[in-house]
Amino acid sequence: MTTHETLETGTVAGEEPAPHSMPIRDPKRLAHWLSYALGITVLVLAFRFIVLNPHWDWPTIGSWLFSRRVVSGLLNTILITLVSTAVGLIVGLIVAALRLSQFAVFRAMAAAYVWIIRATPGLVLILFVYFLAALMPTLSLGLPFADPFFEVPTNQVISQFSAAVIGLSAYLGAYSAEIFRGGVLSVHQGQFEASHSLGLSAWQTYTKVVGPQIIRVITPSLANEVVTMFKNTSLVSVIGYVELLTTVQLVYSQNFKTIPMLTVAVIWYLVLTSLAMLGQSRLEKRFGRGFNRRVVKTTRTVDAVGQEERHD
Repeated sequence: MTTHETLETGTVAGEEPAPHSMPIRDPKRLAHWLSYALGITVLVLAFRFIVLNPHWDWPTIGSWLFSRRVVSGLLNTILITLVSTAVGLIVGLIVAALRLSQFAVFRAMAAAYVWIIRATPGLVLILFVYFLAALMPTLSLGLPFADPFFEVPTNQVISQFSAAVIGLSAYLGAYSAEIFRGGVLSVHQGQFEASHSLGLSAWQTYTKVVGPQIIRVITPSLANEVVTMFKNTSLVSVIGYVELLTTVQLVYSQNFKTIPMLTVAVIWYLVLTSLAMLGQSRLEKRFGRGFNRRVVKTTRTVDAVGQEERHD
């Protein structure tokens, strides 16, 4: 028996292994079985509460799930989410670039924007935009302290849809700006210097070198914000925009089926969130190649140990 085998077993040839050297697997196996039993119990209770509970009124849920009114509200939710997300990400990119600018004035302006928006609840922001006419009766374009070139009443521009898009986009822009800035700061400065020394422009550096790394870092956080945007669309119900939640509220105010109609909304929100999470998973696989952190267990053979001993 070699020295390595003696160290592993703690015995020499012909001797019985010490009782304390034998691995004890029963407690770990028992814990696994207990976890399985707990999981099965939770599933049974959830099935009993959700499926077998007659108070959910599943026939009503099924009859309204694909109804024309609900689908129309769902399409409005998808529309406002896509538009607000696209505009919000563009705003976030611009604000992040200003936050990383060499000019102190731009950095201060971007920091003030992020500070104000992050300190303002999304509902308050939407209401503030919707009632903007109380502060600015007209929107004008021109030079300061001069007659405007163009002027239009604010109420003609700020509709329910535009107020929802502006409010949600501004809200997402502040949070996504910090995510973009964090992604840029996660890349080592040496990569920017190496790209500059190779003659790459700033655009080439971001698109070819550091861009894929930034996307890999910011994808989970950015996906969370997009999923949150699906749910934040329910806030626009306060200004009368008819999206998914507003639709089900109007329905259960007539048929008094509150829980079934809210369940319809929850099911569709689950579908939208699942689609967003699927896109997140694909992005992570696309830009996370080569960064799979799996623990690889390695074992040293007896011959390798013998070589090390001879080397010593």
